[in-house]
Amino acid sequence: MVVKGETIYSIARSFKVSPEELMSFNGITDPARLQIGSRLKIPGEVLVQKPVPANTQKLTEYRAQKNDTLYSIARQNGVSLETLRSVNGFSEAYVLKVGDRVKIPQNSSVRTVSGGGTQSSQNAQTAAASSSSSAPRSTSAVKNIDSSLRWPVSPKELSYMTGKLSGVSVTGERSEPVKSLSGGTVVSAGPYRGFGRVVIIQANGGYLYVYGGCESLSVKEGDRVGPGMELGKLGIDAVSNKPELFFMVYKNNAPIDPAKAPRA
Repeated sequence: MVVKGETIYSIARSFKVSPEELMSFNGITDPARLQIGSRLKIPGEVLVQKPVPANTQKLTEYRAQKNDTLYSIARQNGVSLETLRSVNGFSEAYVLKVGDRVKIPQNSSVRTVSGGGTQSSQNAQTAAASSSSSAPRSTSAVKNIDSSLRWPVSPKELSYMTGKLSGVSVTGERSEPVKSLSGGTVVSAGPYRGFGRVVIIQANGGYLYVYGGCESLSVKEGDRVGPGMELGKLGIDAVSNKPELFFMVYKNNAPIDPAKAPRA
């Protein structure tokens, strides 16, 4: 729902779409006539949840069971992944363990922007996890990363990411398969604002592999994958306008150099 101060241009920028695409998607011909309270459909987005300040939330506590993930708990309780992490002080790379006590807010504010089915509801949690309207990452100059290593896509260029995120940008060919470097379980698969579609795989040894920049996905949350299995197809990054994969690896919730990550 459009709130005071929002415009077609600010909303489009926030959701990483063009104003023209947003207007066309909603049948709008005059952006100056956007009205407060209007409901807009956002291309590629299903649900965005705005966190409620912690001091205004009623919380219940849940003890994590086998096969639970933060994503599944957030989805089942109708809260955003961002809110769940914030309330519990979990980092983006935190891997839920059996027996963890998870605080769940009971009065989140939900903003619906389009309809969707079961898979869309699952994808919504990862889409809501990023709330920054600015470019979420940047890359350093191309460095001599070992291209002889096996990477999720065939590398034309390799560079390290800078800023808040730690990982590698791999430039490949549009629509080429993005392949898993390890075996494991898909704990998240869906759109993540600023990174296209993202797959997160939890592997043995406390490792978490993050594959961002896909234009389509071949797996869903809960799937078991093996080394070399296709996860999706590489897409064009909205910032660089290149087919670019964003690959990050965490061990025990701390980022590590993806060049040094295990390759099964």
